[in-house]
Amino acid sequence: MTTSPPSAADHVDVVQAQWRRVRPDLDVAPLGVIGRLHRVAAALTERLVETYAQFGLSGAEFDLLATLRRSGARGELPAGELAAHTMVTTGGLTKRVDRLAARGLVARTGADDDGRRRLVRLTPAGRALIDDAMAAHVANERRLLDELGDADATALEPVLRRWLGVLEGQTAGPRPE
Repeated sequence: MTTSPPSAADHVDVVQAQWRRVRPDLDVAPLGVIGRLHRVAAALTERLVETYAQFGLSGAEFDLLATLRRSGARGELPAGELAAHTMVTTGGLTKRVDRLAARGLVARTGADDDGRRRLVRLTPAGRALIDDAMAAHVANERRLLDELGDADATALEPVLRRWLGVLEGQTAGPRPE
């Protein structure tokens, strides 16, 4: 685990100072949190996508394969349910499934109980790929969190969970005093 002291000023500090200079009437304090979270999310996304690319996957393809893999022993879901779990339109899902099917990583099948209902299922090659990619993904996330340090990562998780619940309209629960 490595931790480095924060620098005296970062990009967000500079932006806040610029806004304070040109618009002293605005409270730009929220930029300190939101701006940094936005920049952290962008930086994390870059590092996550690098790992997916090692397996020939985009972030969206990784998400789709991972969703199928964690869905149960058969590694399959109805297309509509898969679209909901991956937060894409059915049109967007169709394009992703087409690309993955062309690579032999997923297959479309009819449901056993209703031949009209279409399922998307991992192939053995898709299962092997997502298992390897997921192991690398988790190791990458561990490395990224280790850069932050155990105490900060542990403190950050409940705050982010509560805030995400608020933003997604879930019950936020009591605020710590």
